[in-house]
Amino acid sequence: QLVESGGGSVQDGGSLRLSCVASKYVYTPKCMGWFRQDPGKEREKIAGIRTDTGSTTYHPSVKGRFTISQNDGLHTVSLQMSRLKPDDTATYYCAASWDVTANAALGRIAQPWFGYWGDGTQVTVSS
Repeated sequence: QLVESGGGSVQDGGSLRLSCVASKYVYTPKCMGWFRQDPGKEREKIAGIRTDTGSTTYHPSVKGRFTISQNDGLHTVSLQMSRLKPDDTATYYCAASWDVTANAALGRIAQPWFGYWGDGTQVTVSS
């Protein structure tokens, strides 16, 4: 029900735009989030958006470089990633929550708030 796209390989300092298309829900999720995960590590939330207010939150590791946005008409949430670093290499996941408090949660603790997930898209940043 959530399908990510836009991953790929870029050089240090490059940009990528990820998109997440959500199938039409009976009830629109209250929050959408982007997570990332390195092999052997926990999945961490790096950006979130309230679908009703448009309010956004960012993990300090990406704040100022990544921008999350939504297109209600297309049921799409995007993540514009700029000034990418090798440390940004990971599998990126889109997720949905019906809990309004989910937007404030960032990092590894955020995962339990989100119940619907995409399959992920790989982002590789080379130095």
